[in-house]
Amino acid sequence: MKTISIVTPCYNEEANVEALYLQVREVMAGVGRYAYEHIFIDNASQDSTVPILRRLAAADPNVKVIVNARNFGHIRSPMHALLQARGDAVMLMVADLQDPPALIPRFIEAWESGFYMVIGTKSTSQEASWMFFLRKRYYALAERLSSIETFQNFTGFGLYDRKVIELVRSFEDPYPYLRGMIAEIGLPYKKIFYDQPQRKFGITKNNWYTLYDIGMLGIISHSKVPLRLATFAGFAGAAGSFLVASIYLVLKLAFWYTFSFGLAPMLIGIFFIASIQLFFLGVIGEYVGAIYTQVQKRPYAIELDRINFEFPPGLAVAAHPQDAPLLQQP
Repeated sequence: MKTISIVTPCYNEEANVEALYLQVREVMAGVGRYAYEHIFIDNASQDSTVPILRRLAAADPNVKVIVNARNFGHIRSPMHALLQARGDAVMLMVADLQDPPALIPRFIEAWESGFYMVIGTKSTSQEASWMFFLRKRYYALAERLSSIETFQNFTGFGLYDRKVIELVRSFEDPYPYLRGMIAEIGLPYKKIFYDQPQRKFGITKNNWYTLYDIGMLGIISHSKVPLRLATFAGFAGAAGSFLVASIYLVLKLAFWYTFSFGLAPMLIGIFFIASIQLFFLGVIGEYVGAIYTQVQKRPYAIELDRINFEFPPGLAVAAHPQDAPLLQQP
């Protein structure tokens, strides 16, 4: 019997983790033809999330829990859990029930039909309309800037064949942009469209900084356009400055005693050029920061504890050990 791994990152989700576990268990019982494991990775929650997960794991061996030593962020922690999964297919699903467990059978059917990647794509969302609009505009911008085809309205919710997971592992990216990796791999995929429900319990753990972090990571990981815009802006600024200087010279020669350029336009121009320089310094800083992170090669997460796993931290085996060697996590 093949195994399906379901990976759920969580942080302060005491109101949701048990409800998600029960829904997943019911759906997988209905599927019937697969063994499954449900891996929860907790990012050092400050509420009762970990005690609830310990209770669930004690009662159900299908539940596996990783407790991080500290909060390793919304990017590194989920990747660590994905690489600990041993299933023939691995599914990523958030803890807040905005990734509907009822779609699991459709994902599995698409995978069985030969697709290596089954991608959950939001057609509509019950979140605030202005936020959904901004997200759609960002996805469109990221695709226009990217050097590869990306998946719009895709948050990472999907099912991935073991081959895809091992390809993701081979990237050895210490600060990985999973959505971009999936697009980069390029294996046959199918989109499953769904309506994203509203969060029922608790509050989102994302803030403007985390949204900016993932948004900027998505752009700089797959595009050099922002850097080249700095070059184009330099050429355009030089050409504009030469044009303005030429016009000023002509006007001054024609109206020597009456023409005065004034101080205000000079100040405005100086501040405008300074702001453009600071903007592109920030862009360059984002790329330099990404390079610095790549050089560090830090682990995705340090585990404080793990429950119901058959192998120690840092090692993961495929669902059928006779078919795959022991794999070391980067």
